[in-house]
Amino acid sequence: MDDFVRKRLTKWSLSELTQTCEDHEVDKESLYCLEDRDIADLIPKVGPRSKFRKRLKLFKEEQSTTDPETSDSSVEVCPSTSKTNDKGKRRLDSSQSPASKRPRDDIQGSYTEEGILSDVKYTMRCVLDKLPNKNDEFIKFLKKNIKDLETEKSELIGVFGKTGAGKSSLINAVIGVKDLLPSGKIRACTSVMIKVEADMKNPKYEADIEFITKEDWEEEFNHFHGDKEKGEDYQDSVEKLSLLYGKEWKNISPENLMDEIHFREIPEFLSSGRKTLTRDTAEDLSRELVKYTQSKSNEEDAKRYWPLVKCVTVRVPNNPLLQHVTLVDLPGNGDRNKSRDTMWKKLVGSCSTVWIVTDINRAASEKEPWEILKESCSQLGNGGECRQIHFICTKSDHCEDSDDHSDPEVHAQILEQNEQAKIDVKAEFNKLKDVKKHFSEKCFKVFTVSSKEFLRKKRLDPNETEIPKLQDVLQELNDSHSETLNYVSRARGILSLMQGARSSEGADIKKNVRTGLEKELSLELHKVNETMEATRKAFEGCLSGGVENSKRACVELLESVIYPNNSGSAFHRTLKCVVEKGGIHKPKNGELINVNMKLASCLTDSIDEEFKKTFPNEGNSGPFNGVIKAFSLGTEEKMTKKEYENVKLQLTFLRTEEEKMKTELNKIIRDRKKTIYSSLTTKIEEEMKPCYDEAKLFEGEGTLRNMRETIEEHLHLSKDVMFDHAKDTMMKQLRDLMSEIPEKLKSTMQKSIVRSLETYGVSQSLPDVSEELGEVDKHYNDLMGTTVSPDDDATPRSDPPGQAAAVRP
Repeated sequence: MDDFVRKRLTKWSLSELTQTCEDHEVDKESLYCLEDRDIADLIPKVGPRSKFRKRLKLFKEEQSTTDPETSDSSVEVCPSTSKTNDKGKRRLDSSQSPASKRPRDDIQGSYTEEGILSDVKYTMRCVLDKLPNKNDEFIKFLKKNIKDLETEKSELIGVFGKTGAGKSSLINAVIGVKDLLPSGKIRACTSVMIKVEADMKNPKYEADIEFITKEDWEEEFNHFHGDKEKGEDYQDSVEKLSLLYGKEWKNISPENLMDEIHFREIPEFLSSGRKTLTRDTAEDLSRELVKYTQSKSNEEDAKRYWPLVKCVTVRVPNNPLLQHVTLVDLPGNGDRNKSRDTMWKKLVGSCSTVWIVTDINRAASEKEPWEILKESCSQLGNGGECRQIHFICTKSDHCEDSDDHSDPEVHAQILEQNEQAKIDVKAEFNKLKDVKKHFSEKCFKVFTVSSKEFLRKKRLDPNETEIPKLQDVLQELNDSHSETLNYVSRARGILSLMQGARSSEGADIKKNVRTGLEKELSLELHKVNETMEATRKAFEGCLSGGVENSKRACVELLESVIYPNNSGSAFHRTLKCVVEKGGIHKPKNGELINVNMKLASCLTDSIDEEFKKTFPNEGNSGPFNGVIKAFSLGTEEKMTKKEYENVKLQLTFLRTEEEKMKTELNKIIRDRKKTIYSSLTTKIEEEMKPCYDEAKLFEGEGTLRNMRETIEEHLHLSKDVMFDHAKDTMMKQLRDLMSEIPEKLKSTMQKSIVRSLETYGVSQSLPDVSEELGEVDKHYNDLMGTTVSPDDDATPRSDPPGQAAAVRP
């Protein structure tokens, strides 16, 4: 290994790989030629590997402009054959907003991105300590905003798939921790949600177990005792009770249900509602988690607590791929427990990406994965924030004739099988008309993976398992966060406000600027209102047509649910479950039954296309997000003009506040649109509830007929008003959002204008932060890919004690 590679690893904060590269004789020329397959063999641990791959990729792209060392013409740069995303090739330009710019890893100067973030965080902690302890609104504002800089958001990936599809093995392989989630012969529970995320500070493996409430369990127990028909739900309840209380469950009365003796191993269920497990290794934690996440055991009398568990959050130490990403192993929907069902809906609606996992041999024909997609598409699409669906075919290394991958014929057969699976799955997806209302073909991707071969590292060709491509998906989601740039940009705004507030000069110019900004604000708000009003009219027209269609088709739609084909007398048990659960029931072996969604289908069909255009999940487009993106007080342009030189600091703060406000409004729109979309079905459910409550009371002979007649009669009496009520509910929620957006924009930006241009009263008590601002400015410009003139250079301060090594590579 030559000095070039050693220096490059040091600059990338990857000095621990020096010996590895030396052992494998990686020199300057071979560094350029490394492919994904080589990197995977060279660096087995996923954390350092992902960092190395990312830094090398960006370094290759920028080698001719950012680092004179690499322009040596004697080195032949080997082109990469990897099909990874080339977003990193796009240079940042000054027209982009700070929140949307992607930070670079190979920062100009002596800092890495991680070093910049660490340094600026230290700076802001010092500034916070400098602020006086005064009961002053401006000082309170500064302190709150500095503390709020630390807030983070995680992208959610929902992982669906039936037991045995290989979900646990897939997650273990992708994040590079072989024994984290239990997999294999033990049957996984179908109700517990498992979140997997990183803990970048704690070196141990940790699991946070959240239980359902005591009240929920008592209600479920009482429902079980009142179930006289002993159908499908009854058998499920028997299994749960046997797991929790053992064979003697039949002798337990409702009064003794919550006795402490039954919960000696989990006293937290009766007290705090949470239990935390901490272990040194993934394998130890996995072994401990079995009783909370698995439904069967090799030990006949071993207890299982999953019926009481709502969610398990597993935290993996120092895993860069999970730094801003959370993987959620999601069960199917239709859980009787209300708290679990509520959490399921919330998590599904919050997924930005969905992985649907199934065995490659039945990928296109397997019924369950496609049912999951059909049943959840509206909650993921218009009713959620999902941007991409990944259909993952597992066990791609399987060959019926042989497992000897060294045999060229077997190897070719495996590759052909994988390619054919992709073709078949995409063809099946294109048949799903209801799904394609929410997701275009470009949102849908197919991967073929072998977790076993990846973890064994015996594959001969990277195409045999696309686990590395899924790791790239995680890395791109991490990159999209721009945590460093957002933090530095907002810190720069706060410091600019503080330094600008220290000066009481230029009162006239401040007054004139304020007047101009307020006029600009008024004009921009008019544009916002005008754009959203056009959307309101479009929604009104779509829904009016949907109401008329619903009134005509509702009887037929209802009959398709309560008079299904080949339904005999035994259907009364299924319909009983439907009415007992408010019109929604998921049979153990069958498709989801949702009377409310069926009755609302004409309304949702009428609005789906317009809704997707108005609230797209991809990017900041559409009437709402688009008009907010275009909103501007012109601060950036003003900063370049000489007449605004004396208020440049104040304008810097205002521009930061503007971007912060846009981010907050986008989040409000993203969350509110889910409620707006689901309001149609929610209102139908509310209007149908009286007939469900009445129908579930029927017993004995004629129960099925009486339930059907009750539901039909209720629909006949209410159809002329019910669908109008649903339309009115959606329109009210839309109008409320239309009012809130300009009001919030006006209120927040008006306060920011006043705060930045009229802060004379506190100027003497504020610390001088010119040095800190100069340093943060340099970091900001480095992240943006621009240079700072020598005149703007601030005197660097020394590193805080004990932090030099952590901050500067």
